[in-house]
Amino acid sequence: MGKIMLINASPRAPKSNSKQYAELFAKVCRAETAYFAVTRNNHRELCQTMEDFSDVLLVFPLYADGLPVTLMHFLKTLEQHPPRWKPRVSVLINCGFMEPEQNDIAVQMVRLFCKQNGYPFGSVLKIGSGEAILSTPFRILVRAKMKKLAAAIAAEKSQTWKVTMPISKNMFLRASTVYWTNYGKRNGITKEQMETMQIEE
Repeated sequence: MGKIMLINASPRAPKSNSKQYAELFAKVCRAETAYFAVTRNNHRELCQTMEDFSDVLLVFPLYADGLPVTLMHFLKTLEQHPPRWKPRVSVLINCGFMEPEQNDIAVQMVRLFCKQNGYPFGSVLKIGSGEAILSTPFRILVRAKMKKLAAAIAAEKSQTWKVTMPISKNMFLRASTVYWTNYGKRNGITKEQMETMQIEE
């Protein structure tokens, strides 16, 4: 059984949902794992460290239907400074949309990078409603799919799973509106200001 390098490529890695997902993966994975977060200054170090692992799991959020700039910059460095032994690359991606299919384009971008640079592509877990699902009883659904992802990576398989909260879109919309309104209040943003921001968008 190989070693898995967990790379958190979220722009807000220390306080991110991606960090929580990486921690959950490490708990359910039987293989040895090590956690790293992408920063502005550690790209080359991560590329070198990658040589010690059989697998890499990229953990990141969806940004504007694609990869966050943090991950894009790291992949650019990885392209220029590849490890001598290229590990298999898998993806654990989450988005705030209810539909996990919103993550498809970002996954395709990573798959293309792997194809163009000679990295074997592994397995994928696409998570919808990522901002909220971990704080609900539906967390158990994420954990179940996470176990399958961990098993597939350990077995060197290429499989894809998706998970989201099993509720209606209307219910999700109402819950998310309450969540973001309360979030704004905690950070000193009034309801009127939030409505103005939505109009400007």
